Amino acid sequence: MSVLSNLKPAKGSVKNAKRKARGPGSGRGGTSTRGHKGAQSRSGYSRKRNHEGGQTPIQRRLPKRGFKNINRIDYVALNLGDIQHLVEKHDLSSISFETLRELGMVKRTDKVKVLGNGQLAKGVQITAHAFSESAKKAIEEQGGTATIIEK
Repeated sequence: MSVLSNLKPAKGSVKNAKRKARGPGSGRGGTSTRGHKGAQSRSGYSRKRNHEGGQTPIQRRLPKRGFKNINRIDYVALNLGDIQHLVEKHDLSSISFETLRELGMVKRTDKVKVLGNGQLAKGVQITAHAFSESAKKAIEEQGGTATIIEK
């Protein structure tokens, strides 16, 4: 019969901790399993990240690839499907950058590009920094207007 006072772990499941630096009789005295001398035997030693023991590190062995275009303009993509969702949800007839900021979709420094993925159910006046060809065509087919913000 097992009672809470009789409970103990299964045989062999619990091991005693290795008691380092407890004299020569422990088998782990003296250098305490750290070997002789050198930085690794000292307290406070920590190995540097990515250090390969003096071998040329992999980030220096591999060549640099590609480049970063300093003239790149990063746009926040807004699909026609997203615009249709906003029009239905907030009952909008026009969408401007200020509207998108109020809805929390863009930050003050962002630039918005309208892309042609999705469908518009009715004409909407949209003001953004850029439009794809297909988006502009789809907006104008529904009787809406696509106005570019000049900045």
